[in-house]
Amino acid sequence: MEIKIEHQPTEERLNELGICKWEIWKKQVSKFPWTYDSQETCYFLEGDVVVTPDGGQPVQMGEGNLVIFPAGMSCTWEITRDVKKHYYFD
Repeated sequence: MEIKIEHQPTEERLNELGICKWEIWKKQVSKFPWTYDSQETCYFLEGDVVVTPDGGQPVQMGEGNLVIFPAGMSCTWEITRDVKKHYYFD
């Protein structure tokens, strides 16, 4: 299971996806386990995170990244700078 990251997507790409209409999620610096029941696409407005899939390598992401998390993935989130992101579950 792979986390896909698009670095600094264009305004056109963000508008195409309708990101400004997605819900917003905020979370302070913390560390917690998470499992994705369905695929999540998100766009980070603020923050820095290291997500480590169970049995996998840590993946860094944060402000300006468009990220897709696959359905069924279990991981640990470590937020190193407060996060604010738009998100959408497929």
